[in-house]
Formats: sequence, structure tokens, C-alpha cells
Amino acid sequence: MIVLRWTRRARAFFRSMAGQIFLILTLGMSIAAIIALLVAEQARYHDFERVRRQRVVASAVDIAARLRRDPARVEAMMAAHNIIGAYPAPAGIALSNADRDLGIALKDRFGERAQPEAGQVPVGLCFPDHDGPRQRAAGLIGAPRPDCWIVRFTDGGGQRRAMALTFPRMARPASTIFNPLYLLVIIIASAGLAILVGRFMSKPLRRLERAAEAFSLSLDPEDVPETGPEEVRAALSTFNLMQRRARAGFAERTQLLAAISHDLQTPLTRLRLRLELVENVELRERLLADHQAMQTLVREGLDLASSIEAQEPWSVLDIDSLLASMAEDAQDLGQPVRFLSGCGGTIRVKPNALTRCIGNLVDNAVKYGGGAEISCMRTVGRLMIHVRDHGPGIPADQIDQMFEPFTRGASSQPGGRNGTGIGLTIARSLAMSFEASVRLRNADDGGLIASIDMKG
Repeated sequence: MIVLRWTRRARAFFRSMAGQIFLILTLGMSIAAIIALLVAEQARYHDFERVRRQRVVASAVDIAARLRRDPARVEAMMAAHNIIGAYPAPAGIALSNADRDLGIALKDRFGERAQPEAGQVPVGLCFPDHDGPRQRAAGLIGAPRPDCWIVRFTDGGGQRRAMALTFPRMARPASTIFNPLYLLVIIIASAGLAILVGRFMSKPLRRLERAAEAFSLSLDPEDVPETGPEEVRAALSTFNLMQRRARAGFAERTQLLAAISHDLQTPLTRLRLRLELVENVELRERLLADHQAMQTLVREGLDLASSIEAQEPWSVLDIDSLLASMAEDAQDLGQPVRFLSGCGGTIRVKPNALTRCIGNLVDNAVKYGGGAEISCMRTVGRLMIHVRDHGPGIPADQIDQMFEPFTRGASSQPGGRNGTGIGLTIARSLAMSFEASVRLRNADDGGLIASIDMKG
């Protein structure tokens, strides 16, 4: 179960922009670091070979200069091994694997006419009897043999000379690139930087995502701060402009509906006065009932429009005090409403919107369920307000439809035939204005429970 949960989290992370940036940067930086280290290692090896080649050239030039000054004496000293690192070249050695770069370096020092050639040869060809001297040297038994080069050139007198030049063995630096610990350090460093970059790059998008979510819940959200790179600021500016235009459109619609409602008041009042003059009592009662329904529909239509716009500042209030006072006010009006239990503490909300939302749910419970019971409870990070009745409830397949505007159920259900069908729609719109949701469910022992779910 734990493995499955972590698998889902990893899959969700790598589907996100931050996860994809993390993956691309981690792989890219790790590969780039390994390639850079490979190039650096090859450069180090090249420098290593260049230094060895320079030592051979320097020794060859030194011996050639000595031979030019006193050839007999120098040859005798080389034969007696009195010159350390320079000996007569053993006979019969063929330079089948000449060092081209070393040959070029020697030509630069000796000149083309000297026809220099050189190459590294196995140590055994330079030291056929090498154990004797080493047995007499403390600490050299088992030590690696010196490197040996054969250098041939033609001196100024036209004589072809050959010498064996030796140098202490220089160990080639070992490669550390594919050392597991080294690779682990590269990957961890790349991953750490990739996480920081991914979070930094996705932060403006997360801000825009939260703003879009807030805008979907309320038409009165705060503008998103326009900070970040130029492209991000342009996107946030466009989003803020869209929010302002949407708010302006809804405000214009609300004003239009308010004007229509206001203008209808006068003809509706005149119509009622004229209906009062109808002599047929039964007909007069029917006409007055239709007139009252018309007035209710106009008023609740205006309430629906204003609930969608719902521009109101946020405040912090004591939730238990609000629920208790609403129950007391309803009881003063003769309604069977009880406050059962509170949840303590305060909550940040839009007070008027919350009050109207609870009021609509309480009115529905009283009207269609015979009474209302208000309670409150807290969970981790959430707060739930329940309004329960003991009426017949709603068929499960019709619960979602009850939130649609002008949807009417049976006469005994919320939004019934004798209602306008927008009471629950208004409650849901009001809840969305303070980032909450309204849900309906049938109680196990009968009745309907309307719940307001919000951040706690």
C-alpha cells in the first residue's frame, strides 16, 4: 500500500512541470558534467604525455651537445653508465612503433638534416641485466623500471648516433570519472540544483493556478502580484485584466437586473391594486397568488445575480457565536431551529455571504423538512457546518440536479413545485464566494443533511 502511494506521488510529480524540469536538468547536468570531466581528463593525459616528451627532447639535446664538444669522452661515460639516464642504444632494436609527435619535436630542435627519430621501447631492451645494480639499492627491489626511449639522429659530422634515454616511471593518472561515489556526487548535486530551478520556474505558474482556482470559486478574488520574468509578468497582467473584465461584466448584469427589478415594482404594485378589485373571490385569490409568485421570482432572481457577484471583504469571526445567534433569531420568528453543537475557534470568511448561505439552507430545512438542526465540526484543515432536517429527503439520483437553477423537485422536496428552484443555487454561489462548497446527502435514519465545507 505504501509503495503504491509513493508510486502515485512520483507519477504525479513527474507529470508536473517542476518534475519534468527536474528530470531534464538532472539528466542534462549530469551528462554535461561527465562529458566535461572526460574532456578534462583527456587534456590531463595530453599534458602528461607532453611533459614526458619534453623531458626526452631536453635530454637528447643535452647529450647531443656533449657529443659535439667531446664525443670520445662522452661515449666512454655512456658506455660505463656514468651519465645517469643516458646509455648507448642496444644493438638490433628497430623502432617499429616510432613516436610521431616526439619525432616532430626533435626535428624542431635538431633540424630536418639530422633525420631524428625516436620511440619508446620495452624496458627489457634497455636493461637486459638490470637486477645487479638494483639489488644494491635500498628500497628499489620490486620498484617499476624506468621508461626508456631510443633516440637516433645524425650529428654535424654526418655520423649516425643512437642513445637510450631513461626516466623514472611516471604513473599515468587513474580515471575517477566512473567511480560510483564520484558519479553519485555528480547526480546528487545536479538533482539538488534541478529541484531548486524547477521550484523557482514553476512558482509563477503555481501562483497563476491558485489565482485561476480562486477565480473559479469567486468573482471577487485579489489581483495576482505581477512579479517574475517578463513573460510571466505579461501572463499575470493578462489574467488580472481578464478578472477585472469578468467582474465588470457581472457587475453590469447585476445592475441591469436590479434596474429591471426596481422598474417592475411599480407595475407590479399597480397590478396588485387592480387585482384587489376583482369581485370573484376565487379568481382574485388565484391571481394574487400568481402575483406573489412573480414578485418572489423577481426578488430571488436578483438575489442569485448578486450572490454570483458577491463582492465583500474577508473577516475573522467566531463561528459558534454566529450559528447560535442565527438559531436564536429563527426561534424568535417561531421557526423550529436548534443549534446542537459547535466546533470552537474563529474562521476567516465573508460574513454576509456565509450568513445568507446558512440562512437559505435553514429556510429549506424548515420549509421542506419541518425543522432545522445546526451543528459544526472541524477536521484537519477543514470546517464543516451541517444543517439537518427530518423530512423525506431527496432521491440519490436527483441530489446533484437540485443545485441547477430553476430545477424543481416534488412539492415536499427542496426546490419543490411551490418554490422558484433557485434557493440551493444561491446557497452554492454564496459558498463559492468564500471558497467553500455545499453538498447534500440523505441521513441514514431519515432526513436531509446540507453541509458547507470550507477551509478551517
